[in-house]
Amino acid sequence: NKIKLDQTIQRTICCNSSQSDVAEGGSIFTERLKSWTEATEKKIILSQIVSMYLKMFDNIGPATSKSHVKNIHNALYTLNDSLTESFKKVKDLMELARLPMNDKKIQRKAVNELFPTLQKLLLDHPTTHVKRKRSQNQKRKCRC
Repeated sequence: NKIKLDQTIQRTICCNSSQSDVAEGGSIFTERLKSWTEATEKKIILSQIVSMYLKMFDNIGPATSKSHVKNIHNALYTLNDSLTESFKKVKDLMELARLPMNDKKIQRKAVNELFPTLQKLLLDHPTTHVKRKRSQNQKRKCRC
């Protein structure tokens, strides 16, 4: 039943997604999802994927008038609304990627923020060396 629904949606939306060229080059979204393992990370990538699907639906046109396609479209909008915070995080990442790191003013600002940034990183993600040292100290103390 699910397969039949999937095939109906594929035929209704846009072109026929079962054509042979669809398999060329691998997946667009599902392969990327595999490397995003933590829940907060997944929300970030999913916010982008949902946004891309919404763009696709907006470009399809007449096919979105069918009721089951409208339902999917509405569900995507609902998901998109719940992922707005993650979408903002993606925007932050995109803005960081566009920073002109050869600009002297940007370099001065970056150097000024270097130590607070490193401190934040080290507080949020202690290294394994520190953890190992602590566990070794605990073993030494407990020689009964």
